[in-house]
Amino acid sequence: MSIQKKIIKLLGVKSIIKPEIEIINCIDFLKKYLLHHRDLKSLIVAISGGQDSTLTGKLSQIAIEELRKETKNNSYKFIALRLPYGIQYDEKDCQDVVNFICPDQVVNVNIKPAVLSSEESLQKSGIFISDYIRGNEKARERMKVLYSIAAVNCGLVVGTGHAAENITGFFTKYGDNATDINPIAKLNKRQGKFLLKKLNCPMHLYLKKPMADLEDENPQQEDECILGVTYDTIDSYLEGKKIDPISQKIIETMYLKTLHKRNLPITQ
Repeated sequence: MSIQKKIIKLLGVKSIIKPEIEIINCIDFLKKYLLHHRDLKSLIVAISGGQDSTLTGKLSQIAIEELRKETKNNSYKFIALRLPYGIQYDEKDCQDVVNFICPDQVVNVNIKPAVLSSEESLQKSGIFISDYIRGNEKARERMKVLYSIAAVNCGLVVGTGHAAENITGFFTKYGDNATDINPIAKLNKRQGKFLLKKLNCPMHLYLKKPMADLEDENPQQEDECILGVTYDTIDSYLEGKKIDPISQKIIETMYLKTLHKRNLPITQ
């Protein structure tokens, strides 16, 4: 079996999907987990203004609404958590996402003071971090806030990671990949767009250029520039299609180099 086929099998990506079926599957996945764990009453998603959190947030809100209706239990709720680092350049998109999702509750927490305080504490010990490391600090600070909100609300942190991020390791270890449940993990970027279109999402949100925007010195870098390959090419690879040899090598090299991000801690 080729490495491409092994990766596709491991990540569970389908070559062809029906968006309406995948929407139902994702929603049912969230509902069944909450029903099985009856002490859990909320879903929490960090809303960044990008495609992935838009999709995950909308699926989570629908799941909660259906649960309330089916169980006659109004204690279920969805919380959209906004976690900007200071002033976010695409705040208008974030507000458009919130308006599209119509969450039960919106919580806003500015993570900048906490990140800067952590960096100041390190400096007092003679440790000076780079801009790149500070970017990872931002992702991990968001994870900390997500779990605090979840603990207060008997909730689950819902992940927004998808197969195109997973294969490349394009996430912060113990940061944005640290979640309780992930309904869109088996979808690639292209398929996520199909689902959002089916859900009547505003076009500018699902056609938006993806960017993590974690670095202060290099703001608003597009993911594809950092990765060195387009999401469209990654998606084609994940769907089992033949792509150009250079892109295939880039993708497979990233996958192998980031295995540690997808594995549990090593033990004896």
